[in-house]
Amino acid sequence: MALDLVVGAPPKIDKVATGFTFTEGPVFSRIGFLLFTDVRAEPPKILRWENGKVTTFREKSNRANGLTFDHQGRLLTCERDRVTRTEKDGSVTVLASAFEGSPLLSPNDLVYKSDGSLYFTDPPYGLATQSDSDPAKELQVNGVYRAPGARQQKPGAPPDRDKLQLVIKDLPRPNGVAFSPDEKFLYIADSGKKVWMRYRVQPDGSVTDGMVFLDPSSDPAKGVPDGMRLDKNGNIYSSGPGGVWIISPEGKHIGTVKVPEVVSNVAWGDKDGKTLYITGSTSIYRIKVSVEGDRRH
Repeated sequence: MALDLVVGAPPKIDKVATGFTFTEGPVFSRIGFLLFTDVRAEPPKILRWENGKVTTFREKSNRANGLTFDHQGRLLTCERDRVTRTEKDGSVTVLASAFEGSPLLSPNDLVYKSDGSLYFTDPPYGLATQSDSDPAKELQVNGVYRAPGARQQKPGAPPDRDKLQLVIKDLPRPNGVAFSPDEKFLYIADSGKKVWMRYRVQPDGSVTDGMVFLDPSSDPAKGVPDGMRLDKNGNIYSSGPGGVWIISPEGKHIGTVKVPEVVSNVAWGDKDGKTLYITGSTSIYRIKVSVEGDRRH
């Protein structure tokens, strides 16, 4: 089977930590630790896993969800109502908080492009009712945004709200976001339609030619398209029904790594970049793969 060539037969899944409420946003530091969020804990936290030990990285996380690092090792966080960057001195720089004068809904996941622009999704999952009719929902669109030059924004400087661009506006629940290794395509996991979408990236950073890349609706298992990463060959690894779906660059379902809990997200880790860390509902898992992950994004 094609799946055997990627993760072995049978796949060996290790549970490395457990006892959480709802884990999300995994990202692995180049110096050897995993950060992830527990979005339904009270209060919501950012946690750190290293060598089998879990500690609290940030106690008050403002309901943090998706995380990533930039090329300087600074942590970027999708928070309840904004996207932030934590500077080396611990101060926080706001990269995005509003579009056309209205506050963002609840930024969910994010990814850098090599030119320093930041793309992030903004579904209403952080609102009290999570619905489009929530009284706190000022933006009518559940969008995907691009913040040009976010990497170059000076520490402490406010975001230039006039530059924030709405690049996708017709998805009900845009969630996970990732680039192909060559940045020709942007992938969005839409947990409303429950599909993976693919868009062609234009030289100016906009996206066109949106298409359903893969529809997993025929699988009755629990779970929906959510967080995702790609390997260096362009294969997608994403949460989906029953576990982690592995999808070829042509949109073919290579196979599913079965996970005993609903999966929310994944991240590449370890020195060789061939370990996939998986956030389940209450636990963190990992699995060895044969192809190195694309860790540039």
